[in-house]
Amino acid sequence: MPFVRIAVLGPTLAPQQIERLRRETTEMMMSIMRKARQGIAVVTEQLDHAAWSIAGAPVGLAAHVEAVIGAGTNTADEKARFMAAMMDLLRGVLGPELREETYIVIREFDTRDYGRGGLTRAERDRRRQAGGT
Repeated sequence: MPFVRIAVLGPTLAPQQIERLRRETTEMMMSIMRKARQGIAVVTEQLDHAAWSIAGAPVGLAAHVEAVIGAGTNTADEKARFMAAMMDLLRGVLGPELREETYIVIREFDTRDYGRGGLTRAERDRRRQAGGT
């Protein structure tokens, strides 16, 4: 953990844009959110035929970001800084016309409720403290 999903509606993203989103999101998770590189996963989804609307009106350019992290692992300031930096990144990649109604959501889960590689985060932490794998 963490897992970051970036959904984009608009013109097809160029490989360089996808790479920038992946790279800079990973860097933000490390520098702002203090996450270890090896646990960070980022997926960028291009929504080609989505019916996205804002205030009831269809839009042609939009984005939504969800980041999943362990509960209590970040301060309110860190989360706010991540959201601001992510919005800057999205506008840098997608353009300044990206609307204010671009939601960046951070979901926090108890460490017993998620895992990777078949182990919960709580079990991984327990094993590390016990000197195991």
